[in-house]
Amino acid sequence: MVQEEGSSSLSSSPLHMFSLMSLSPGLGSPFPWLREMGSEERGLCLIHLLLVCANHVAAGSIENANICLECISHLASPAGDTMQRIAAYFTEALADRILKGWPGLHKALNSTKTTSVAEEILVHKLFYEFCPFLKLSYVITNQAILEAMEGEKVVHIIDLNCFEPTQWISLLRALSARPDGPPHVRITGVHEQNEVLDQMAHRLNEEAEKLDILFQFNPIVSKLENLDVKSLCVKTGEAVAVSSVLQLHSLLAVNHEMTQMDSPYLSKSPCTLQRVLQTNPCTLGEFLEKDVINACSASPDSASSSPIYSAPSPKMTSFLYALCGLSPNLMVVTEQESNHNGFNLTDRITEALNFYAALFDCLESTMPRASIERQKIEKMLFGKEIKNIIACEGVDRTKRHEKLDKWIPRLELAGLGKVPLSYHAMLQARRLLQSSNYHGYKIKDENSCFMLCWQDQPLFSVSAWRFRQYR
Repeated sequence: MVQEEGSSSLSSSPLHMFSLMSLSPGLGSPFPWLREMGSEERGLCLIHLLLVCANHVAAGSIENANICLECISHLASPAGDTMQRIAAYFTEALADRILKGWPGLHKALNSTKTTSVAEEILVHKLFYEFCPFLKLSYVITNQAILEAMEGEKVVHIIDLNCFEPTQWISLLRALSARPDGPPHVRITGVHEQNEVLDQMAHRLNEEAEKLDILFQFNPIVSKLENLDVKSLCVKTGEAVAVSSVLQLHSLLAVNHEMTQMDSPYLSKSPCTLQRVLQTNPCTLGEFLEKDVINACSASPDSASSSPIYSAPSPKMTSFLYALCGLSPNLMVVTEQESNHNGFNLTDRITEALNFYAALFDCLESTMPRASIERQKIEKMLFGKEIKNIIACEGVDRTKRHEKLDKWIPRLELAGLGKVPLSYHAMLQARRLLQSSNYHGYKIKDENSCFMLCWQDQPLFSVSAWRFRQYR
């Protein structure tokens, strides 16, 4: 349709019809019409509403946030298209952040929402199975270890997130095929669930026996934040390799941030939508148009306006220095390639929308919308991470993902030097994508580190490091 001369830009946007609609939930409610919007129009409206809502939540405006949440609820769906599914989990996270202002109410509503150990293990295995990112990380990590351990007689691998045995089974097989014979291999596996480590021990010991390799598995039941590096028991003469897959960011949590949870607005009594509309009569179009600029502005919960600013973390500093004390021959780090560690809530939400939209799109391209496995990944993995990024603060906010350009100076300051990942590792990773028919996924070399991408968007980084004076 050609836009008539003199018409406003708003009239040509998906939000045009909203300008004619009353926000009142009474007669003339627009909600049935909202459900009939086209996918593209609905997606644009959901993004806009989420950003407006985020700004109101950050500013402590519960009344206006409530208006946004009600509107979004009639467009979002955990069983819909990509944007509808994302919006469902982001609105849940925003609502959870608001409810934390009433601790009793929040605890009562969440008291029975528990996830079993078996379910947590299952959802991580589903992500491993249906998305290639972990498989790619393991292939690249293993190749880097093989190259770094050439000629070594005793190899000690420290896995900071030890839950998938196929990675190390593949490495054991590669080591057993060395022309000069396999080395003595020790794997120290760190995980907070004993059941996971028991399964790892059984599978790896079984494989080592088949390959006739001298092998020892050392399980350590611990969260990374509580790990005593001395318990890793590195011995003199061992060549040490450390594997960290999506773990280090949890050590960035600090407990001295200025958070919105301390804001006076949280002591206010909740206000119903009806009372809000009585005191703020307007149409949805006016409401959105008024807030379109504010939606992307800095929010009062910010200690810094920078989206990538983060407080220094004593835990991270001490942990990295302790690891360097082991003089590792190699450390391979895989992390999310997104900035979710800023103080500014609106910035975090904008970054998270971009990041998780790509992850949800990955599943949309390969799994049916009604798939139970897909719903589990989205709810129990992605949804849980989204809620942590948005609704939590201080030490409770552990999903503090940062981009590689933040990790490089941090790791260098700790005494590590970057090791270029090899072209052979790149070839092996690309061969995995081709052989398994993973369409749409790409691997890019960025300054000798690898970016794991969906289409052209980097989602995970893999980088290799070693102690500058390793033996």
